[in-house]
Amino acid sequence: MKKSEIHFTVEVDNQNVPDKIHWSATDNPNEGIEDTRAIAVAVWDHYHRGTLKIDLWTKEMEVIDMKRFYIETMSGIADTLLTATNDKKMADNIEALCQQLSKDLEAEIKAAQ
Repeated sequence: MKKSEIHFTVEVDNQNVPDKIHWSATDNPNEGIEDTRAIAVAVWDHYHRGTLKIDLWTKEMEVIDMKRFYIETMSGIADTLLTATNDKKMADNIEALCQQLSKDLEAEIKAAQ
């Protein structure tokens, strides 16, 4: 059986705010890219039937990029949901929300310029 591993290393300042985030994975498709400004990890707790989450971002993560990160994350969740459950209606609803949020974000970016 194949075994894959993902590791995160978070450097924090004296107030426990993430300063740097590094990651490595045995199956990293982007070889050599191991620093990031944000991570979002969700794990299903089957004992309590709920989600455990870790969301971290560095001081350098820009607000616009954070919004884009979550829109893209939700869009990926829609794809995964469709694959895992074949619930097209729910996946389409999530994707429609992502499309609206993307339009709103683009308008926000244009207004800021």
